[in-house]
Amino acid sequence: MSMRPFTVISVALAAFLAACGGGSSTSNVATSGSSSGVSNTGSGNSGVSSSTGSTSSSTSPNTSSASLVASAHYVSTSGNDANAGTSTSPWRTIQHAANAASAGDTVYVRAGTYNESVTVNVSGSASGGYVTFQNYPGETAIVDGTGLVPASGQSGLFNIIDRSYIKIVGLEIRNYSTASTARVPVGVWITGASTNIQILSNHIHHIANTAQSTNANAMGLAAYGSNATTAISQLTIDGNQIDHLTLGSSESLAIDGNVQHWSITNNVVHDTNNIGIDAIGFEGVSSSTATDLARDGTISGNTVYNITSYRNPAYGNSYGADGIYCDGCTRVTIERNVVHNTDFGVEIASEHANKLSSYVTVRSNLIYANNLSGLTIGGYDSSRGGTDHCSVVNNSLYNNDTQNTGSGEFQIQYFSTNNVFKNNIVYAGAQNQFVTGIASSSDVDADYNVYFSTGGAAASAWYWKGASIAGFAAYRSISANDGHSSFANPVYMSLTSPNFRVATSSPAVSAGINLGSSVVGTVDFAGNPRVQGANVDIGAYEQ
Repeated sequence: MSMRPFTVISVALAAFLAACGGGSSTSNVATSGSSSGVSNTGSGNSGVSSSTGSTSSSTSPNTSSASLVASAHYVSTSGNDANAGTSTSPWRTIQHAANAASAGDTVYVRAGTYNESVTVNVSGSASGGYVTFQNYPGETAIVDGTGLVPASGQSGLFNIIDRSYIKIVGLEIRNYSTASTARVPVGVWITGASTNIQILSNHIHHIANTAQSTNANAMGLAAYGSNATTAISQLTIDGNQIDHLTLGSSESLAIDGNVQHWSITNNVVHDTNNIGIDAIGFEGVSSSTATDLARDGTISGNTVYNITSYRNPAYGNSYGADGIYCDGCTRVTIERNVVHNTDFGVEIASEHANKLSSYVTVRSNLIYANNLSGLTIGGYDSSRGGTDHCSVVNNSLYNNDTQNTGSGEFQIQYFSTNNVFKNNIVYAGAQNQFVTGIASSSDVDADYNVYFSTGGAAASAWYWKGASIAGFAAYRSISANDGHSSFANPVYMSLTSPNFRVATSSPAVSAGINLGSSVVGTVDFAGNPRVQGANVDIGAYEQ
């Protein structure tokens, strides 16, 4: 379980920011408390919109027509487990179906509330097919944990332990809580050596540990690869909504330990009091260090917002929750996500000494209006691990560090080596703080970026290898970075909607460097070809 403390900026830096005119920053993006209306794919995407009002799920239960085959089983609140499990004689509990189904079977859960914790005791197979648990088309099936007492350790409302070829589709999973630090309630819990698991279009909410302690933990959806030799693999987590969780020191959606070949895509994670999406390593989940890390995966097309650890008893009155966190992961691509109104937007690091997040690519993301830095690399103090051979490219940032901590738009902490920061648009808020490099030993190869704030280049604030720098020209000279970068208005289409496409007159158009499709990707944020015209554009969108 990751726990990312708030990074304290030095008093000297705070004083420097004040001298440079840093002050109270107000966001032009009115999104707090609103539901996100982001569409991440398709050429018709023109930006990001937010609408004020009650949050509604963008991942409503599966309503596609079902193929009612001979291997279909039915569960209903009016059924009986002594029945045949047919449409006219359904079973009563999902657990009975989870004991009785065979490879290739689909269990249709009819409308209603099922007050039970389910452990899947069957597996599908490559030849026989998946065992699928899903809502009956057009109906809302709810697995509700009200009144249930979680077992000691981690336990889920849905549990998949050493099982394979399982799908959970279109269910509402809710209301599982404890006040005990010895118990960890989870909405969907996957562990052991489970393979070919698909968690699709579910709504997981109100999972909670209310203990007033740093030892309190709860999770919305978690996959922990605890088998040292056989990974959780071919794991797909797609189209779910995960929200309103009370997490203590844990995460909304986490994969940890021996997990390889996985995808976390098109999910909406919001309104929780700790990390949104986390790929974790080196926490002893697997007994082998070589396999104790999430690897070879993709985090793409997700929307993460309204995430903060402020007033979480595990953190106190400090901000430290990431929207998306790679804590000791390797060979992971984080692309085409929207992260706003979290604490840290995206962080790539390791919390464990002498360990690294490595070979991670962060590209074509929209990151804005976060409490602390939009992007952070390196361990949060000198006792932690670091970040190596990671590429942060073609992202669009706007008005991060709204709490005016001095962490700026892009923060470089301890043990940052062989990392790249290129083709990014970095539009700072009123604080005028851009790059914050904490440690003298850390570095990054930064170039072909567009920087801007209304405060201007001469008044821009930078912090490089522990030293304060005033002005863009001085920063370039001292850091020997950003020789091809510019300080100019990127001409975002709208700062209030917001819409982070740029106008055709933008200095970002065809001004980037093509680092190859393995780095910049083949498509931009909207799904259009990444390279069009004379060269790659700077930022998340291609003209």
